[in-house]
Amino acid sequence: MRIVLVGPPGAGKGTQAVRLAEKLAIPHISTGDLFRANISRQTELGKLAKSYMDAGNLVPDEVTIAMAKDRMEQPDAENGFLLDGFPRNVSQAEALDALLESESITLDAVLDLEVPEEEVVKRIAGRRICRNDSSHVFHVTYSPAKQEGVCDVCGGELYQRDDDSEETVRKRLEVYHTQTEPIIDYYKAQGLVVTISSLGPVDEITQRALEALKREKAENK
Repeated sequence: MRIVLVGPPGAGKGTQAVRLAEKLAIPHISTGDLFRANISRQTELGKLAKSYMDAGNLVPDEVTIAMAKDRMEQPDAENGFLLDGFPRNVSQAEALDALLESESITLDAVLDLEVPEEEVVKRIAGRRICRNDSSHVFHVTYSPAKQEGVCDVCGGELYQRDDDSEETVRKRLEVYHTQTEPIIDYYKAQGLVVTISSLGPVDEITQRALEALKREKAENK
């Protein structure tokens, strides 16, 4: 299957992308991974992207699209892929359509992870990270530390990252509503959008997504 995964920050896209790609035996292609891989390998695209990032500028769409094209042409993506974080806006979606059409490939589904805005704020603003080891993550509501402000694992101080503050989360949501959400309507016009709730246990959400994708594939045969 060839899938685009969309949803607001805090919807659990990263978690579900990894799980779904594994279940469907297709590569998970995220823009973050594309940038890191190209920059670490010092490809021409990586050098170009780094020059924009070092200057504090956004990487232009055409660079992101070229990276995605290169990745989708790798042998492991021959039978499908799951795109996470790309396309990020309608112009990228249009470019992706043109790219796929040139290769006589079509998308099977656009999976939209739906979550109420206040839940997004609660999920992200409630995160607390250990200063000693950022892999030790807690949540004031869902997985609180035994002692407030102290890491259960190493005793380090727990803190809230600046980009997890409520104010920053709401700004990120504004950007999502303005730039990324319009691609849902763009793909709805093509009959590709499958919307599921991203509330509940992680395993349940994964199963919900797999069943919805299976139905979509059967209906479009």
